[in-house]
This record gives sequence, C-alpha cells and structure tokens, in this order.
Amino acid sequence: MAFSKSQIPFTAQHYLVCGTEDCEKNCQFYCNPCHRQMCEQCRDEHQKSPDTKNHEVVPYQQRQRPLPEVKCQTHVNRYVDMLCEQCQVAVCSKCAMKDHGRHIFIDLETVYAEKCAICLNEINKIEEYFLPTSQDLLKSTKTDSTEIKKIMESIRTSMRAEAESLKSMVDAVTSDNIKQVNEQEKSLLQLLNSQDKKYNDYISYLNELVKKCHGYLSSKDLQILMSEITKSLKIDPIPETTRPVPPVFTAGQYSKEDVTKLLGRVTVPDTKPEIREIKPMETVSTQLKYTEKQRKRDREKSDMKQTLCLSSSVTKVREYKVPGVYNVCHISLGKSGILWVSDNGGNLVKTDLQWNQLQKIQTNGRFEGYHTVTQDGDLIFTDKENKVINRITVDNTITEFIKTGDWEPISIHSSHINGDILVGMIKDKEAKVTRYNKTGKEIQNIQRDTKGQKMYKYPHHITENINGDICKSDLNKYAVVVVNKSGQHRFSYTGQGSQFYPFGICTDLLGHIIVCNGIGRTVDILDQDGQFLSLLLTQQQGMIAIAPRGLCVDDENNLHVGKYTRDTVSVYKYLQ
Repeated sequence: MAFSKSQIPFTAQHYLVCGTEDCEKNCQFYCNPCHRQMCEQCRDEHQKSPDTKNHEVVPYQQRQRPLPEVKCQTHVNRYVDMLCEQCQVAVCSKCAMKDHGRHIFIDLETVYAEKCAICLNEINKIEEYFLPTSQDLLKSTKTDSTEIKKIMESIRTSMRAEAESLKSMVDAVTSDNIKQVNEQEKSLLQLLNSQDKKYNDYISYLNELVKKCHGYLSSKDLQILMSEITKSLKIDPIPETTRPVPPVFTAGQYSKEDVTKLLGRVTVPDTKPEIREIKPMETVSTQLKYTEKQRKRDREKSDMKQTLCLSSSVTKVREYKVPGVYNVCHISLGKSGILWVSDNGGNLVKTDLQWNQLQKIQTNGRFEGYHTVTQDGDLIFTDKENKVINRITVDNTITEFIKTGDWEPISIHSSHINGDILVGMIKDKEAKVTRYNKTGKEIQNIQRDTKGQKMYKYPHHITENINGDICKSDLNKYAVVVVNKSGQHRFSYTGQGSQFYPFGICTDLLGHIIVCNGIGRTVDILDQDGQFLSLLLTQQQGMIAIAPRGLCVDDENNLHVGKYTRDTVSVYKYLQ
C-alpha cells in the first residue's frame, strides 16, 4: 500500500515494520485504541482476539495519531491530557480540579486527532489539487511564453520583409529616375555638341575670309582687288544658338511618420486579457475519512481471506468467445462486468457480460499487457510507436494522457490500492518500470538493483500484489521479477522446467501470483513471497491446445485464461 507524501512519517525508511514483537513484516494497518502498527497477519489475529476484536483497526495512513507527551507547566510530574473548552488551554487533571472550577473539558487526544486530520486533509488538498493545478498553470505560462516568442519573431520577420519590399521599390524608383536623368543628359549634350560644331565651322569660315582678304592686300592687280572686294567682302552673321536648360531635382517631402505608414506599425489590440482557467476543486479523495461502510467492506474482505484457500482441484466453470479478435493475449477487467481484450494483431475490443462487442479500436499493441482499467473505470493503453499513453473514458472518448519521452511504453497496470499507474518501458537496450500517480505525474523509476545490475530486459506484462509488490513478466529474462513498492528486488521466479516463457500475470485476493508459461503451456501459481505452490493448469488439463497468454481474476475469484490459438477465454474456479 503506497503512501502519499503527506502520509509518510518523518522517520520513514524503505517501509514500516509491524509493531508486534518478533514480527518484521511490512506494516499496513494501525490499531487506534492500542496505537500499534500491524501487518496484515497480525491485524487478523488482533481482530480474532476476544479482548481486541472490537478495536478500530484502520489502514496505516488513516490512523489516529497518538497524543504527544507534554508535561504540565504547573505540575511538572503530570502530562496534559484535557482541553478546557472555556479557556482553550491544555491542562492536566490537577489543573482541571484546582484552576478551572466548573469549566467543561474535552479529551485532548480527540481534539489532537481532529486537528491532525484537518492538517492532513489540507496537505492532501494541496498535493492533490492546489499543487497540480498551480503546476499546470505554470506550464501554461511557459507554453504562452514560447508562443509569444514565436509570435514576436513572426512580427520581426514580417517587418524585415516589409522593409526589404520597400527597399526594392526605392531601388526601382531610383533606378528609373537615374535612367531618366541619363537620357536627359544625353539629349542636352547632343544639342551642345551640334552648337559646338556650328561655332567651329563659323570660326573656320572667318579664318578663311581673313586669309582671303590678306591675299587681296598683297595683290598688285587693282582690277581684281576692286571687283572682289566689292563682290565678295561680306561677312556672314554669327550663328545664334540657345543655352540648354538643365533639369532640377526636387527632393521628396516625407517624414518618419510617412515611412512608418509605408512600413506598417506594431499595435497592441484593445482586447481584455483572458483569465487563465483554474479548474474547480472537485471533491478531493483524501483517504482520511474512513467510513463505517469502508470498515465493513474491509472486514468482509478480511473474512473472505480467512475462509478462502487453494482448491485441491481446478474446475472449468465456463468458456466464452470474444468477438472481433483472432486470439486473446491480454485481458483487462472493468467495472460492471466489462472486459477489454486484445489480440496480437492490434485489435482491442470492449465487451459486456453477454460478450457483445461494445467498442473496437485498432492499436499498435501485440502480445504485451498494454492496457488496464483505472479506479475511475477508464481504460488506458500504451502507444509504443508514438511513445504516449492514451485514455478511453466511459463515454468512449480517446485522449492523450501521458507522454513517455524517449521511452517506449509496452506494458501497463493501474493500482487497485491507490490508483498509481505502473508502466514497463524500453529504450535501446535499457528497460525500466515507471510509476505515475493517477493524474499522470511521474513519481518513481525502477531500473537497477542495489548492486547496479539491470533488473529488466523486456517487461511486457505487469501487475501489483496486495502488499504493494510490483510483479513483472520479463520474456527476455525468462523470469517473473518481483520488487517491493520501494523498488528493491525481492525475488525472481524462473519456472519449474527447462522452458519458461512468462506471459500474462495477475494476483488475487490472497496475494497469490499467477503467471502463464506460454511455451511450457502451464499456468503457475506462487505465494506472495515467491514460493512455488502448484501448476494450476497443465498440458494434461488441455493447456497444450490452448497455449495460455492473457490472465485476470474477476470479482468472484474466478481465473480467466485467454488462448493464443483461439478467440476464446476459459474461466476456472481454483479457490475454495
């Protein structure tokens, strides 16, 4: 029986020892009147005794804590044991008579127990609701932080893209303007070049005319001089030209605001921030309020344990065919007679008491014990390819429940003791068992023994015994490996013959460990300390044709054995 943090005493070691003299078994119960720790066996003997049969014996975590021994400050030889209701102070019996006249007194131990219960209840609410809810909100803020970073980086990328786009447009416009200026320059220069030629030609003309006149002056032929001067001495006018008008560059008129409009701006929407959803605190199961109904149920279970024992013979009660599967590799027992059955083809089928198929889903599971039913009646199953554990609620909704990181989950079991979830996982050449609480928080990893040796190779079926031991079928170790709830190796069982290939495994009301030997075709039964008791089913009893794989024990203490060679389950009575 596992304890929550608030229920573990400060002096806790690996486990609590029974308080009975010479008994060193694990403490699971507590007698409130005697203030004594007890194992299951000592609890049963205590309740049989005529002197103590009416004592209130409860599970250890629901115990009534004994009143600490505190000496009276006035009467140092006495201990305080009463509470003055009027004065609200703890007093001894002598103080009650002397100083508190006709006041009303309450048993201090009762008050102390009530206060402890309130304190534990608050601790439990913190651990079961406030802490997980706050941690979920913390995850939400981290998720939002990541999302905000992505959004801001997207904005920066958009701004850079806008700037690049504007730069491209500026470059294009500038290029067009420069091209226009170049063309204007070319046209003006062509005009000036033509004017240059015109003036050069005119100057040449003038030089020739001057030369001709000098010729006339040096000539002795007066007739020629007189006639040519009269006829030819006429100077052409200077050609007129126009001065070119150069273009003028007018700078653009713009401001930073204009550029901002072009590039866009970052604004914060005028939206009211959404308040993070805080899930309401439902009724937190504290396990501290131990009702009469619970006591009665525990007594009935205890009485049943005292009357039940292994039968000298095994009787086949019935056999039923499971629709929608090829064979039966694993069976999970649900509430109200619901069964979940899987085959080695990935088919997972839900049936009722009349063996009608209620639901069928396709998974990537094979022969492993990859599904289990929780205390709430939900089915959870492993998805080894995606490395997650999924949940199917009673309304058939499938949701992702737990992510297992780099580890491949192959087997799973939901504790009937406290709702913890035990998962067998592999990664490369490593294997381990991880414990999660019922909300999916990882709380324990079991991988190696005290010598550092690997305890698992391929933990493909898993279950939990009534004393909290974790029992694993490990196909590659050819063994059933059992550790206590602290993860310490207790024993390994390697079968009765040369061929032991453990498959389906389960436990019963008496703490028996029942396991299928798939190759040897037997069903073996051990006590909770690993002592071999018998071969419940053998080849002589028809197992040679069945090849047993899946196992479970129902509420009537009948053993269901699934067949690898057929789509049927045989039900046997083995207790009497």
